[in-house]
Amino acid sequence: MNNALYLITGATGATGGAAIEELLSQGARVRALAHRDDERAAELRARGVEVVVGDLLDHRAVEAALQGVSGAYFVYPIMEPGLVEATVWFAHAAKLAGVRAIVNMSQISASADAQSQASLAHWYGERVLDWAGVPVTHLRPTFFMEWLTYGFQRSQIANDDLLRVPAGGGRHAPIAAADQGRVIARILLDPATHAGKTYPLFGAEELNHEQIAAILGDTLGRPVRYEPESIESFEARLKRINLSAHFIQHITSVYRAYQAGEFAGINNVVEQITGQKPVTVRDYVVENRALFQPAG
Repeated sequence: MNNALYLITGATGATGGAAIEELLSQGARVRALAHRDDERAAELRARGVEVVVGDLLDHRAVEAALQGVSGAYFVYPIMEPGLVEATVWFAHAAKLAGVRAIVNMSQISASADAQSQASLAHWYGERVLDWAGVPVTHLRPTFFMEWLTYGFQRSQIANDDLLRVPAGGGRHAPIAAADQGRVIARILLDPATHAGKTYPLFGAEELNHEQIAAILGDTLGRPVRYEPESIESFEARLKRINLSAHFIQHITSVYRAYQAGEFAGINNVVEQITGQKPVTVRDYVVENRALFQPAG
């Protein structure tokens, strides 16, 4: 029996929660780093997860969370600045603690010449972890399936039957957090096979937004149309709903990259690592149908 202990950061988020689900299903011991000791942390404890409360920008909290850990998943919130600093704390603490494997959540747009400050930070974060000397696997997913349920998209789909973003004619293969969680867990359980590798992660099918809107409409039983939006209109809309300047700079930059084709592609990495095909957009909408219903 594997008696190793695995640390999951972002434990109450989508990918972290899915990774915990998969690890627990395999009988693994899990420690979760949670930002707040709230009802979600209590739910994890009720399932046998050890919960420690702390911030990734607090190096003492990170050092404490990594003590006795065999493998760790590192993810930093895209809405917030501070990724490179947090990665430095995490890499140093992992090396001190003798951690044997790290799975790092990066993104497909990570590059040395990225226009998004967050994407650039992800690229430098990857390099920090490479230099640390702890075996690491980098994950570079395309747009998450969960973007469909994020505020600036979900409300328009639910209330206006409208999918409106500055995607132009670009394409991607949306990938669900549940599939990424299974990948994360499987790598942690078999780290030697994946150490030193960088995996682009794609979902089941590459689609443009007209096709995504058609699937939404067919699954929900009502017509949903795609309306291309300008970057300028999109930026103004995000400012009106008070999203952070850091996030707005990131998401407008990556949509420019999206229009240029940088998020396109498909592979079978999810199935190779997990033995399970990734969920389709239709599967995801069926499972989350209630989120797409009109308010009131």
